[in-house]
Amino acid sequence: MNELKITKDNFQTEVLQSSLPVLIDFWAPWCGPCRMLAPVIEELAADFKGKAKVGKVNVDEEPELAAAFGVASIPTIVVMKNGKVADISVGFQAKAALAAMLEK
Repeated sequence: MNELKITKDNFQTEVLQSSLPVLIDFWAPWCGPCRMLAPVIEELAADFKGKAKVGKVNVDEEPELAAAFGVASIPTIVVMKNGKVADISVGFQAKAALAAMLEK
């Protein structure tokens, strides 16, 4: 498992202070599209190792983080660069589309 588990406890250091772009997958275990996206997220974590961080936020365990990003539907993918939101995507996305979000 290459992706980070992002929580409110490590959000500051892993996301806001990261020198690398961070892709965050807001998900829940009961969400079908989230489970379909899981292998894609894992592949991205491997593909971007050293170039970007890829993490997951379980919205059931971290409701404050989900609320902070206004997550209403899952999966929601947020790309952060220099501590700011660079891109947001809602729903299942192809790996190429998510990779493009990280690369721009």
